[in-house]
Amino acid sequence: MGIYNDQFVPRLVNLVCGAKMNNPQRERACAGLHGRVMEIGFGSGLNIPFYPAAVESISAVEPADLGWRLADKRLARATVPIERAGLDGQSLPFADNSFDSALSTWTMCTIPDIAAALAEVRRVLVPGGTLHFVEHGLAPDPGVQAWQHRLNPIEKAIAGGCNLDRDIRGTVESAGFEIHELDEFYADGPKFLAALSLGVAVSP
Repeated sequence: MGIYNDQFVPRLVNLVCGAKMNNPQRERACAGLHGRVMEIGFGSGLNIPFYPAAVESISAVEPADLGWRLADKRLARATVPIERAGLDGQSLPFADNSFDSALSTWTMCTIPDIAAALAEVRRVLVPGGTLHFVEHGLAPDPGVQAWQHRLNPIEKAIAGGCNLDRDIRGTVESAGFEIHELDEFYADGPKFLAALSLGVAVSP
C-alpha cells in the first residue's frame, strides 16, 4: 500500500481533480483569498492559475513528494511566491496567527483526523481570517447517502483514504468556524461523488 499511495494515488488525484470541469469550482473557491495564504492539500498545484492578485504568498502543505513534483510546470508559471512549508495538515509547522486566508480544495475528505487539521487551520489564521473551500462529501438526499455509506470502504481503499460521506458543513462548524457563504449542490458526474460544498468560513 505504501508504493500504491506514494506512486499511484498522486497521479490519480492529479488526473481526476485536474479535470477541466472542476475549474469553475476552483476559481470560485479561490475568489477573495488575500495576503498570506496557507493551502492545505496543495497536491499538484491545480489551484495556481486561480490565485487572485491580492495573494502575497502561498505556504503549501502537501505530504506527497510525487504530488509536489507533478506541480513543477505550474510552479514555474506562478505569479506569487509558493513554498512547500508543511507535510501534515494535522500538525502545521506555523506560528499562531500566521495567515490571512487558508484554502482547501477536495482535501477534507482524505485527512485522517480532520477535526485536528481544522483546529490547526484556526490556530494559524489571524482572528477574522478566512477558510475558503470546495469539498465533496455527504449528499443531501438519503438515497444517495446510502450509496455513499456502502461504497465508502471501497473509495478509501482505492483513493488514498478518501471518504465519500463526510459532513463538510458540520465538520467546519464543529471546528469553531463561522460559515459566511455556502453553496451545496451536485456537480456533473455520479451523485455519490459529486455532492459539493463550496464556501467561506471565518475564524472568530
